[in-house]
Amino acid sequence: MTDQSSLFDSGGSKSRQRDHRSPSSGSDDTLATASTRAPLAERLRPTSLDDVIGQDQLVGEGAFLRRAIEEDRVPSLILWGPPGTGKTTLARIVARQTSMLFVPFSAVTSGIKEIKDVMGRADRRGGRPLLLFVDEIHRFNKAQQDAFLPFVERGDVVLVGATTENPSFELNGALLSRCRVLVLQPLDQPQTLALMRRALADRERGLGGLDVEVDDEALAVLAQLASGDGRRALAQLELIVEDAAAAGRDRIDRAAVETVLQRKVLLYDKSGEEHFNLISALHKSLRESDPDASVYWLMRMLEAGEEPKYVARRLLRFASEDVGLADPRAMEQTLAAWQSFERVGLPEGLIFLTQATLYLALAPKSVATYEAEKAARHAVAERPAEPVPLAIRNAPTQLMKDVGYAKGYEYAPETETGLAGLQCLPDGLRNERFYHPRETGFERRLAERLTELDELRRKARARLASDD
Repeated sequence: MTDQSSLFDSGGSKSRQRDHRSPSSGSDDTLATASTRAPLAERLRPTSLDDVIGQDQLVGEGAFLRRAIEEDRVPSLILWGPPGTGKTTLARIVARQTSMLFVPFSAVTSGIKEIKDVMGRADRRGGRPLLLFVDEIHRFNKAQQDAFLPFVERGDVVLVGATTENPSFELNGALLSRCRVLVLQPLDQPQTLALMRRALADRERGLGGLDVEVDDEALAVLAQLASGDGRRALAQLELIVEDAAAAGRDRIDRAAVETVLQRKVLLYDKSGEEHFNLISALHKSLRESDPDASVYWLMRMLEAGEEPKYVARRLLRFASEDVGLADPRAMEQTLAAWQSFERVGLPEGLIFLTQATLYLALAPKSVATYEAEKAARHAVAERPAEPVPLAIRNAPTQLMKDVGYAKGYEYAPETETGLAGLQCLPDGLRNERFYHPRETGFERRLAERLTELDELRRKARARLASDD
C-alpha cells in the first residue's frame, strides 16, 4: 500500500481553503486541475456545494449537510445511494470545507488492517479530526466493521462510508447507530441534462474545447440511458464527442448517438405514457397466455433502459394477482428469478427474468386470490369491527375463562375429521365467503377441497348443536 502520509488530503480550515497545496497531497485542488487524460467525470468533480447538481434535500439552502459543513460539525455519515449520484464528491467537499484531513479508502482494494493503522495514528495529526472516507463500506463484513467503533466513539475519526446497498442489512447495527444515514437520489432528467451541458460548455476541464455541438434530442437520449447515474452520463457524452471530434464532425444528433453506442435507442420515458403503455402490454400479453408477445414487451422495456428491479416487482405481483393459487409455483419461480438476477446482474441476468416471464405466460390464470383480498379489505373497511367469537379468543387467565373466553373451543387436529366446526368469523359475517377458487389449474383441486371442508364443517356444527 502507498505510504499512509501521502493519503492524507488536507481539507483545510475555512481560512485556508484557497491556500496552495502540494500536488502530492491528493487534494481537491489537484483534482480540479487533473490531467485531461482523467475521465470527464473526474475532471468535472465539484469542489463546493454550490457546484453540486442534484441532492437538494442534502445540500440545498437550510438542508442538513450544508448546515453541518457551514458550522464545521459534520458527524460520521453513511452516504447511501445508486452509483454516480455524488457520494465521493460530497465526502471530498466535507473535508475541503471543514477543518478535517481527508483519507480515502476503497473496501474493494484496501484491507481493514490498513485502515486501522491509519486510524491508530489519527491522534498524532496535530489535533485535527480525520475524515476517513470508505467507499463501498458494505464490502467489509460486520465483524470487520467493528474496528471503526472505538475511533468513531472517541471522536478521533469522522467516518464517511459510501454504499449502494441498504445499510439496514449490510452494516453493523452498532456502527449504524453512531452514524447519520444520508440518502442520495438518482439524478432526474433535467439534472442529468444540466450536468452534460455544463461539460459541453467548460472549455478548460470539459469538452468545450472540442467545439462539437450535441443537439437536444441526442442529449435527451443520453440522459435516458444514464438512468440517473451522472458518471455514466458523462462517460457516454465524452465517448461520442471525442469520436465526433476525431472524425471531423462538429454536430451530434440522435443517429450519431446510436451509431457510437452501437444500440438502437428506443422511445421510452420511465415516468411518461410510453412507460405505462409498455408495462400494460406486458401484463395483458401475460394474461392472454401469449409467451412470444410477453417476452417481446419484456425486452422492449429492458432494452429501452427500464430498471430491471421494477420489472421483477411487477412480475412478482402478477404471479399472485393473475396466477395465484391456480399455480402456486408461479410465485416461487418469479421470486427465484428476481433473486438470481440480483446475484448475477446484467446482461446475463436477463435470462432469469425471461424464464419467469415465460412461466407466467404459460401458467393457468386465476384472480381468485386478488378478489379475495379486495373483498376482505372491503368488509374490514365498510362493516363494523365486530368482536372476535368467544370460542376462538385467547384465554391465558382464569378470569378470561370464567367470562367465556375459549368456551367450546376444540383443537381441530385432534378431531376425527380435522375440523371442530367452530364459527371463526364474527356473527355479522358468519356466512360470508371471500375466496372463490376457479376451475383452472391447481385451483380446481382447491375448489374440490373447499367443497369437502364445507360438508365436514356442516356435520361438525350439527354435532355441536346436538351436544348442546
